Amino acid sequence: MNTSVPSFRNAETPSALQLRIDRTLDQPMYLQICQRFKTAIELGHLRAGDRVPAARALAAELSLARSTVDLAYRILADEGYFQGRGAAGTVVSPRLPQAVVARPQGSLPPVAPATIVDHDGKAPKPLQLGLPALDAFPRKVWNRLVTHRLRGSEPMRLGYPDPQGFEELRERIATYLGVSRGVSCVPEQVFVTTGLRTTLELSLRSLSSPGDAFWFEDPGYILARPFLHNAAVTVVPVPVDEHGLRVDEGRRLSPYARFAMVTPSNQSPLGVTLSLERRMALLDWASEAGSWIIEDDYDSEFRYQGRPLPALKSLDRNDRVIYAGTFSKVMFPGLRLAYAVAPLSAVRRFQAVSSNLNAGSPYLLQSSVADFMAQGHFPRHLKKMRQLYAERRAVAQRAFQRVLGERVRIDLRPGGLHLLARLADGDSDMALAERARDAGLAVHPLSRWYMAAPPRQGLLMGFANIADEREALRLAGRLQAALG
Repeated sequence: MNTSVPSFRNAETPSALQLRIDRTLDQPMYLQICQRFKTAIELGHLRAGDRVPAARALAAELSLARSTVDLAYRILADEGYFQGRGAAGTVVSPRLPQAVVARPQGSLPPVAPATIVDHDGKAPKPLQLGLPALDAFPRKVWNRLVTHRLRGSEPMRLGYPDPQGFEELRERIATYLGVSRGVSCVPEQVFVTTGLRTTLELSLRSLSSPGDAFWFEDPGYILARPFLHNAAVTVVPVPVDEHGLRVDEGRRLSPYARFAMVTPSNQSPLGVTLSLERRMALLDWASEAGSWIIEDDYDSEFRYQGRPLPALKSLDRNDRVIYAGTFSKVMFPGLRLAYAVAPLSAVRRFQAVSSNLNAGSPYLLQSSVADFMAQGHFPRHLKKMRQLYAERRAVAQRAFQRVLGERVRIDLRPGGLHLLARLADGDSDMALAERARDAGLAVHPLSRWYMAAPPRQGLLMGFANIADEREALRLAGRLQAALG
């Protein structure tokens, strides 16, 4: 019979400690306790200075005599693993030798190159893609709104949220899209999700069949590819040029594909805009083939030349477009809030899948975003960010072009939150990006975003968190040194 401690956690212990004692083993229980703690320390689950459970509490949880646990703790202290601090309890020794805390080599497989991500819950790296200006978000306003909702929440809000999303937030999203993006929709069409991948899962589960063909921009959004390759669809790479997705090539490669996914306002990663002629051709194809278009409108709010373009869905007269938006770029990614606007004809299917797919997003965050929009903070923040990003974009482009010289060419695109530095002939973007990442810079090689089309060489760099020219020049110098 095994006895386990489900979790011991306090303010000084970074992670829950699982401790299992097997009474069927010949090994004495005090030695089992010793081994479990040593393993936790060696794997990094317990670190130097972390408190461990009090002997009395551990003995009670394991249904053991206090003397058994005391003996284990004395052995661990004698061997240098534990240190007693009197009334403050027992902690993992701050003087642990490095050999003890080293993680086993080769215990985890290396990350596949195509799935490298920078968001690991730690401080963002310089030049990281997909990040808005975290320093410029109105945190005081946001904290006040969250606190207000937290204090005033009714008991019913402690239950499970609506899988489709908080009704007031869906109403605000529908109103915002109608005014700013030209998308005419009702709240019943809006589904709150946690991000693009959840939106894709909702869409595919609602409308796809195994083996369906799926047009995907080439190059296209790299973080969507692993999900699609694991889904029951056949990915068809369709080339992109200066006018966006080549619809004629899509028709040639797979005329009756079930889906097409596009980033028409700011193509990811090239930054081009899908021309009106191509937009109409794509909509005509979808209507003729009975196909669905997923419009990923991830950062269309940030356009620095003219007004933001209307969404592809605003041109949709045959109900074939699934619109995907997000709060990650316009507010901050830690929200984990995005949304999909389903075609009217597919709302019932989306609702059925949504109720089985998840238990909904947290009420507190959804309601706070609804208040942020209702009280006028959202449009004010967007206006401020457009101006700020236009300035930071220009500063970053000048600094990097000046420092890196003829080795790169940085042409500013009309919108977006990243720069694309084209490389001189002979340079390998994969090798250069690897050197830059070794130097702590979150640079992405453009060629990795391609699938079947001949890859072009370039470096992708986020600029939204470059505060001023001084920082831009410093980062450009670091990149130059890393490139060699």
